[in-house]
Amino acid sequence: MAHDHDHSHAHTGNKRVLLVSFIIITAFMLVEAVGGYLTNSLALLSDAGHMLSDAVSLGIALLAFILGEKSPNQSKTYGYKRFEILAAVLNGVTLILIALYIFYEAVERFANPPAVATSGMLAISITGLLVNLFVAWLMVRGGGTEENLNMRGAFLHVLSDMLGSVGAITAALLIMFFGWGWADPLASVIVAVLVLRSGYYVTKSSLHVLMEGTPTNVEVQNVIQTIEGKKGIQGLHDLHVWSITSGFNAMSCHAVVDGNLTIAESEKLLQDIEHDLSHIGIQHVTIQLETPGHLHEDSLLCKGKGEEGHGHHHHHHHH
Repeated sequence: MAHDHDHSHAHTGNKRVLLVSFIIITAFMLVEAVGGYLTNSLALLSDAGHMLSDAVSLGIALLAFILGEKSPNQSKTYGYKRFEILAAVLNGVTLILIALYIFYEAVERFANPPAVATSGMLAISITGLLVNLFVAWLMVRGGGTEENLNMRGAFLHVLSDMLGSVGAITAALLIMFFGWGWADPLASVIVAVLVLRSGYYVTKSSLHVLMEGTPTNVEVQNVIQTIEGKKGIQGLHDLHVWSITSGFNAMSCHAVVDGNLTIAESEKLLQDIEHDLSHIGIQHVTIQLETPGHLHEDSLLCKGKGEEGHGHHHHHHHH
């Protein structure tokens, strides 16, 4: 299938970009951590903390792609695609914790700013900026930063890292020229705010997927109209739309059709629906066809078997 081929091609590209980025960022993170420690700069240390979370997020993203390619088996019928989302949650929470720690450290430093070796700090933060620019360029060129939640998370990390480097450069210059010792903790607080923000968004969107929330790029109303607009469909109920992982959305529902349709006609109808749904962002479709005689309650969204009263006559959802 052409779609699968493109998908695996994008995956290979993403993996390569992630691997190269991971190596570069990890190496520089170590340089920055040692540099921050030697020059006594919290801005550098916080940027190194940010880079650590970058390296972790890139590593996790890479692992997620590798694991995500493992074939489905009987114990995991969707394969390991969800790992990517679990990784994103972990990554988001780590970011939030790092940010809180930087805030805590900075408060102490505002009270009594320690001496900072500014020339070393400046040299390291300029190098950091260049490293981040290069990695960001690699990622944009490699593609995948728009549609894949995992790649997007990793890319956002690198972008906010760039801002961290800019902050450290500015702080170093301010201390050099004006002797403003508080510029260092201030820069680290700005980095912490950025880290906190990206941590919050990554965590929020990942939890939405884990809660089987409706994918952000899918309009439920659109899905309903697409199915009900088909000739032969009389009603619809038990509708579910969710994501398996980023860029892989699924939908299931019961559709009421005329009892006289042949199996071949039903199949043709299902193929039409699947085709149309694939254009509005749904890759995996399961539809149970039923005749009007089938007893069901009048509810578009499923209530779950235990919650519906039994024995009374059910109707389906009409428009």
